[in-house]
Amino acid sequence: MKTKGIILAGGSGSRLHPITSVYSKQLATVYDKPLIYYPLNTLISLGIKDVLIISAEEMLPLYKKLFINSDILGLHINYEVQQKPKGIAEAFIIGADFIGRENVCLILGDNIFYGNFKNDSNNVNKIFGLYVKEPQRYGVIKFTQQNEPIEIIEKPQSHISNYAVPGIYFYDYNVINIAKKLKPSARNELEITDINNILLREKVLNVIMLDSGITWFDCGTPKSLLDASNFIYSIENRHGIKVGCYEESMYSTGFADKEQMLEYIKTLPDCDYKNYLINRYC
Repeated sequence: MKTKGIILAGGSGSRLHPITSVYSKQLATVYDKPLIYYPLNTLISLGIKDVLIISAEEMLPLYKKLFINSDILGLHINYEVQQKPKGIAEAFIIGADFIGRENVCLILGDNIFYGNFKNDSNNVNKIFGLYVKEPQRYGVIKFTQQNEPIEIIEKPQSHISNYAVPGIYFYDYNVINIAKKLKPSARNELEITDINNILLREKVLNVIMLDSGITWFDCGTPKSLLDASNFIYSIENRHGIKVGCYEESMYSTGFADKEQMLEYIKTLPDCDYKNYLINRYC
């Protein structure tokens, strides 16, 4: 069974910055490309080329324009509206028809991952744990004395552990029905943490600890956007390769061949990004 991907990209109205009060922060530039390129690239690198972008209605024309020629590479992007920010778990309700009876990977549109996941396709219901310095900002994993995960606690006020759940989640299609039965939280949202705790109690959720080879940015603040830009600049400048170049991942995973890549490159405006792809593939 194949896996489909959902990117929850949010909409305008963010308090992150005056700019993001008028358009989605996932369209903001992180070093040399839009923020949404990075989660899209992560999905592709995991073998997923059928993707649903969920955002506010006024943002979808911008995403469609951004990815207008991506079908040349064999990338299938669909779009759905989230009328109001009613929580991460609502993505499964909005994307129910897209998911169908397939597995699904949900990734948050403002999360950047650098490094290789331990992606065992046999583990369908799966989240990750990553050691962080400020766990109180995230959903945090609570462990037994035998280091078995027993609960995810959202933004705990007291110390639970240093292992946070980053914004990428794998489930089977039954997650749709779980999401539909959720009750809104105190902040009137359908919480992804509630889904994870239900699956933990049923002992069908795999919690995989990521090692220090994974770098994760949750770009929820101006500082985190700057930190991510500086990190990506340092990698690209040092090694001469691009981070989050989804076109390159389409090629390296075998989704696109050289002929498709060359046809796609012709559609790009003259810029350093186009020159990079020309130097790599022409």
